[in-house]
Amino acid sequence: MGQYSKVETDGRLMIVTINRPEVYNACHPMANQEMVEAFDEFQSNPDLWVAIITGAGDKAFCAGNDLKYHAEIQAKTGKRPVHPAKGFGGLANRFDLDKPVIAAVNGIAMGGGFEIALACDIIIASDQAKFALPEPRVGLAAGAGGMQRLSRMIPLKKAMGMMLTGRHVGAKEGYELGFVTEVVPHAELMASAKKWAAQILECSPMSVRATKQVVMRSLDQPSLEISMRNQTYPAFIAMAHSEDTVEGPKAFAEKRKPNWKGR
Repeated sequence: MGQYSKVETDGRLMIVTINRPEVYNACHPMANQEMVEAFDEFQSNPDLWVAIITGAGDKAFCAGNDLKYHAEIQAKTGKRPVHPAKGFGGLANRFDLDKPVIAAVNGIAMGGGFEIALACDIIIASDQAKFALPEPRVGLAAGAGGMQRLSRMIPLKKAMGMMLTGRHVGAKEGYELGFVTEVVPHAELMASAKKWAAQILECSPMSVRATKQVVMRSLDQPSLEISMRNQTYPAFIAMAHSEDTVEGPKAFAEKRKPNWKGR
Protein backbone atom coordinates (compact mmCIF):
# COMPACT_ATOMS: atom_id res chain seq x y z
CA MET A 1 0.00 0.00 0.00
CA GLY A 2 1.25 3.47 -0.88
CA GLN A 3 0.71 6.59 1.17
CA TYR A 4 -2.04 7.91 -1.12
CA SER A 5 -3.27 4.79 -2.91
CA LYS A 6 -3.54 1.07 -2.44
CA VAL A 7 -3.02 -1.75 -4.90
CA GLU A 8 -4.43 -5.27 -4.66
CA THR A 9 -4.09 -8.21 -7.01
CA ASP A 10 -6.54 -11.08 -7.43
CA GLY A 11 -5.16 -13.53 -9.94
CA ARG A 12 -5.00 -11.72 -13.28
CA LEU A 13 -6.84 -8.67 -11.91
CA MET A 14 -5.25 -5.59 -10.35
CA ILE A 15 -7.35 -3.14 -8.30
CA VAL A 16 -6.04 0.38 -7.69
CA THR A 17 -7.81 2.52 -5.08
CA ILE A 18 -7.22 6.26 -4.78
CA ASN A 19 -6.90 6.53 -1.01
CA ARG A 20 -7.36 10.13 0.10
CA PRO A 21 -10.99 10.08 1.27
CA GLU A 22 -10.41 13.02 3.63
CA VAL A 23 -10.09 15.27 0.54
CA TYR A 24 -12.60 13.38 -1.64
CA ASN A 25 -9.69 11.49 -3.21
CA ALA A 26 -8.35 14.66 -4.85
CA CYS A 27 -4.95 14.06 -6.38
CA HIS A 28 -1.74 16.00 -5.94
CA PRO A 29 1.48 15.12 -7.81
CA MET A 30 2.59 12.58 -5.19
CA ALA A 31 -0.69 10.64 -5.37
CA ASN A 32 -0.57 10.64 -9.15
CA GLN A 33 3.03 9.42 -9.08
CA GLU A 34 2.03 6.44 -6.94
CA MET A 35 -0.59 5.51 -9.51
CA VAL A 36 1.86 6.01 -12.36
CA GLU A 37 4.03 3.37 -10.69
CA ALA A 38 1.04 1.06 -10.14
CA PHE A 39 -0.01 1.22 -13.79
CA ASP A 40 3.60 0.88 -14.95
CA GLU A 41 3.61 -2.43 -13.09
CA PHE A 42 0.24 -3.39 -14.61
CA GLN A 43 1.47 -2.55 -18.10
CA SER A 44 4.71 -4.50 -17.82
CA ASN A 45 3.59 -7.53 -15.78
CA PRO A 46 2.54 -10.36 -18.15
CA ASP A 47 0.52 -12.01 -15.36
CA LEU A 48 -1.84 -9.03 -14.99
CA TRP A 49 -4.53 -8.80 -17.68
CA VAL A 50 -7.25 -6.43 -16.41
CA ALA A 51 -7.31 -3.50 -13.96
CA ILE A 52 -9.99 -1.67 -11.98
CA ILE A 53 -9.52 1.82 -10.57
CA THR A 54 -11.82 3.20 -7.86
CA GLY A 55 -11.87 5.62 -4.94
CA ALA A 56 -11.78 5.00 -1.20
CA GLY A 57 -14.94 5.65 0.82
CA ASP A 58 -18.55 6.19 -0.23
CA LYS A 59 -18.46 9.82 -1.36
CA ALA A 60 -15.90 10.24 -4.09
CA PHE A 61 -14.12 8.49 -6.92
CA CYS A 62 -11.82 11.49 -7.32
CA ALA A 63 -12.53 15.21 -6.93
CA GLY A 64 -9.75 16.00 -9.40
CA ASN A 65 -6.78 18.26 -8.78
CA ASP A 66 -6.11 19.02 -5.11
CA LEU A 67 -6.70 22.76 -5.46
CA LYS A 68 -5.90 23.49 -1.81
CA TYR A 69 -2.47 21.87 -2.17
CA HIS A 70 -2.09 23.61 -5.53
CA ALA A 71 -2.78 27.03 -3.98
CA GLU A 72 -0.48 26.42 -1.00
CA ILE A 73 2.48 25.41 -3.17
CA GLN A 74 1.93 28.29 -5.56
CA ALA A 75 1.79 30.74 -2.64
CA LYS A 76 5.05 29.36 -1.22
CA THR A 77 7.05 28.97 -4.41
CA GLY A 78 5.31 31.14 -6.98
CA LYS A 79 5.10 28.09 -9.22
CA ARG A 80 2.35 25.60 -9.97
CA PRO A 81 2.90 22.00 -8.86
CA VAL A 82 3.95 19.71 -11.71
CA HIS A 83 2.08 16.44 -12.16
CA PRO A 84 3.86 13.37 -13.57
CA ALA A 85 4.03 13.04 -17.35
CA LYS A 86 1.59 10.12 -17.46
CA GLY A 87 -1.06 12.29 -15.88
CA PHE A 88 -3.93 11.99 -13.47
CA GLY A 89 -4.36 8.55 -11.97
CA GLY A 90 -1.32 7.40 -13.93
CA LEU A 91 -3.71 7.01 -16.87
CA ALA A 92 -4.77 10.33 -18.41
CA ASN A 93 -1.63 10.71 -20.55
CA ARG A 94 -0.88 6.99 -21.00
CA PHE A 95 -1.56 6.25 -24.66
CA ASP A 96 0.31 2.95 -25.07
CA LEU A 97 -1.63 0.75 -22.63
CA ASP A 98 -3.37 -2.03 -24.55
CA LYS A 99 -4.65 -3.87 -21.49
CA PRO A 100 -8.22 -2.99 -20.43
CA VAL A 101 -8.97 -0.74 -17.45
CA ILE A 102 -12.36 -0.42 -15.75
CA ALA A 103 -13.34 2.66 -13.74
CA ALA A 104 -15.60 1.82 -10.78
CA VAL A 105 -16.98 5.28 -10.01
CA ASN A 106 -18.28 5.25 -6.45
CA GLY A 107 -19.18 8.93 -6.03
CA ILE A 108 -18.17 12.30 -7.42
CA ALA A 109 -15.81 12.28 -10.40
CA MET A 110 -14.94 15.90 -11.02
CA GLY A 111 -12.31 17.51 -13.25
CA GLY A 112 -9.22 15.32 -13.22
CA GLY A 113 -11.27 12.58 -11.56
CA PHE A 114 -13.65 12.48 -14.50
CA GLU A 115 -10.64 12.60 -16.81
CA ILE A 116 -9.24 9.46 -15.11
CA ALA A 117 -12.55 7.69 -15.73
CA LEU A 118 -12.68 8.88 -19.36
CA ALA A 119 -9.19 7.42 -19.87
CA CYS A 120 -10.54 3.99 -18.90
CA ASP A 121 -12.18 1.57 -21.32
CA ILE A 122 -15.32 0.87 -19.31
CA ILE A 123 -17.06 3.08 -16.73
CA ILE A 124 -19.25 1.34 -14.14
CA ALA A 125 -21.05 3.97 -12.06
CA SER A 126 -22.73 3.78 -8.70
CA ASP A 127 -26.21 5.30 -8.78
CA GLN A 128 -24.70 7.94 -6.46
CA ALA A 129 -21.98 8.96 -8.94
CA LYS A 130 -21.78 12.48 -10.34
CA PHE A 131 -19.56 13.65 -13.19
CA ALA A 132 -18.38 17.11 -14.26
CA LEU A 133 -15.59 19.08 -15.90
CA PRO A 134 -16.02 22.21 -13.74
CA GLU A 135 -12.63 23.77 -14.47
CA PRO A 136 -14.03 26.92 -16.16
CA ARG A 137 -15.74 27.78 -12.87
CA VAL A 138 -12.32 28.19 -11.23
CA GLY A 139 -10.53 29.80 -14.16
CA LEU A 140 -9.05 26.59 -15.55
CA ALA A 141 -9.77 24.13 -18.37
CA ALA A 142 -9.88 20.33 -18.46
CA GLY A 143 -6.29 19.89 -19.60
CA ALA A 144 -5.86 16.20 -18.78
CA GLY A 145 -7.79 14.97 -21.80
CA GLY A 146 -11.34 15.80 -20.75
CA MET A 147 -11.97 18.26 -23.55
CA GLN A 148 -10.65 15.87 -26.19
CA ARG A 149 -12.02 12.59 -24.85
CA LEU A 150 -15.56 13.62 -23.92
CA SER A 151 -16.10 15.31 -27.28
CA ARG A 152 -15.09 12.07 -29.01
CA MET A 153 -17.27 9.82 -26.85
CA ILE A 154 -20.65 11.56 -26.93
CA PRO A 155 -22.42 13.90 -29.37
CA LEU A 156 -20.56 17.21 -29.65
CA LYS A 157 -23.45 19.44 -28.59
CA LYS A 158 -24.04 17.29 -25.49
CA ALA A 159 -20.33 17.43 -24.63
CA MET A 160 -20.22 21.20 -25.09
CA GLY A 161 -23.29 21.55 -22.91
CA MET A 162 -21.39 19.85 -20.11
CA MET A 163 -18.02 21.51 -20.64
CA LEU A 164 -19.06 25.12 -21.20
CA THR A 165 -21.22 25.16 -18.08
CA GLY A 166 -19.25 22.86 -15.79
CA ARG A 167 -22.58 21.35 -14.73
CA HIS A 168 -22.88 18.12 -12.76
CA VAL A 169 -24.27 15.04 -14.51
CA GLY A 170 -25.68 12.11 -12.56
CA ALA A 171 -24.94 8.46 -13.33
CA LYS A 172 -28.26 7.87 -15.12
CA GLU A 173 -27.76 10.87 -17.42
CA GLY A 174 -24.15 9.79 -18.03
CA TYR A 175 -25.47 6.42 -19.16
CA GLU A 176 -28.03 8.08 -21.44
CA LEU A 177 -25.36 10.37 -22.90
CA GLY A 178 -23.16 7.35 -23.55
CA PHE A 179 -20.00 7.76 -21.48
CA VAL A 180 -21.17 5.42 -18.68
CA THR A 181 -21.26 1.71 -19.52
CA GLU A 182 -23.54 0.57 -16.67
CA VAL A 183 -25.23 2.10 -13.62
CA VAL A 184 -25.62 -0.14 -10.58
CA PRO A 185 -26.83 0.24 -6.98
CA HIS A 186 -24.07 1.74 -4.85
CA ALA A 187 -23.59 -1.39 -2.72
CA GLU A 188 -23.12 -3.53 -5.85
CA LEU A 189 -20.50 -1.35 -7.54
CA MET A 190 -17.33 -3.37 -6.96
CA ALA A 191 -19.10 -6.68 -7.48
CA SER A 192 -20.33 -5.42 -10.84
CA ALA A 193 -16.90 -4.09 -11.84
CA LYS A 194 -15.35 -7.44 -10.93
CA LYS A 195 -18.05 -9.22 -12.95
CA TRP A 196 -17.09 -7.16 -16.01
CA ALA A 197 -13.42 -7.95 -15.35
CA ALA A 198 -14.24 -11.67 -15.08
CA GLN A 199 -16.04 -11.58 -18.43
CA ILE A 200 -13.00 -9.94 -20.03
CA LEU A 201 -10.78 -12.61 -18.45
CA GLU A 202 -12.85 -15.29 -20.17
CA CYS A 203 -11.47 -13.97 -23.46
CA SER A 204 -7.96 -14.32 -24.83
CA PRO A 205 -5.81 -11.47 -23.48
CA MET A 206 -4.12 -11.36 -26.88
CA SER A 207 -7.48 -10.77 -28.55
CA VAL A 208 -8.51 -8.21 -25.95
CA ARG A 209 -5.29 -6.22 -26.41
CA ALA A 210 -5.56 -6.43 -30.19
CA THR A 211 -9.15 -5.20 -30.03
CA LYS A 212 -8.33 -2.25 -27.78
CA GLN A 213 -5.28 -1.24 -29.79
CA VAL A 214 -7.03 -1.40 -33.16
CA VAL A 215 -10.10 0.47 -31.89
CA MET A 216 -8.10 3.26 -30.25
CA ARG A 217 -5.61 3.70 -33.11
CA SER A 218 -8.38 3.53 -35.70
CA LEU A 219 -9.95 6.63 -34.18
CA ASP A 220 -6.99 8.59 -35.56
CA GLN A 221 -7.39 7.23 -39.10
CA PRO A 222 -9.02 9.52 -41.69
CA SER A 223 -11.32 6.86 -43.14
CA LEU A 224 -12.81 3.44 -42.46
CA GLU A 225 -11.16 1.97 -45.55
CA ILE A 226 -7.68 3.18 -44.58
CA SER A 227 -8.18 1.87 -41.06
CA MET A 228 -9.26 -1.56 -42.28
CA ARG A 229 -6.43 -1.80 -44.80
CA ASN A 230 -3.88 -1.02 -42.10
CA GLN A 231 -2.25 -4.36 -41.25
CA THR A 232 0.48 -2.96 -39.02
CA TYR A 233 -1.26 -2.90 -35.64
CA PRO A 234 1.37 -4.65 -33.44
CA ALA A 235 -1.09 -6.23 -31.00
CA PHE A 236 -3.17 -7.64 -33.86
CA ILE A 237 -0.06 -9.13 -35.46
CA ALA A 238 0.99 -10.59 -32.09
CA MET A 239 -2.47 -12.13 -31.66
CA ALA A 240 -2.38 -13.68 -35.14
CA HIS A 241 0.92 -15.41 -34.32
CA SER A 242 0.04 -16.41 -30.75
CA GLU A 243 -0.62 -19.77 -29.12
CA ASP A 244 -4.01 -18.41 -28.06
CA THR A 245 -5.22 -18.17 -31.66
CA VAL A 246 -4.64 -21.94 -31.94
CA GLU A 247 -6.02 -22.76 -28.49
CA GLY A 248 -9.33 -20.90 -28.96
CA PRO A 249 -10.71 -22.85 -31.93
CA LYS A 250 -9.29 -26.09 -30.49
CA ALA A 251 -11.08 -25.57 -27.16
CA PHE A 252 -14.29 -24.71 -28.99
CA ALA A 253 -14.11 -27.91 -31.04
CA GLU A 254 -13.39 -29.95 -27.90
CA LYS A 255 -16.24 -28.25 -25.99
CA ARG A 256 -14.05 -27.08 -23.13
CA LYS A 257 -12.88 -23.79 -21.68
CA PRO A 258 -9.75 -22.47 -23.37
CA ASN A 259 -6.49 -22.32 -21.47
CA TRP A 260 -5.22 -18.89 -22.47
CA LYS A 261 -1.49 -18.36 -22.37
CA GLY A 262 -1.44 -14.69 -23.21
CA ARG A 263 1.27 -15.25 -25.79
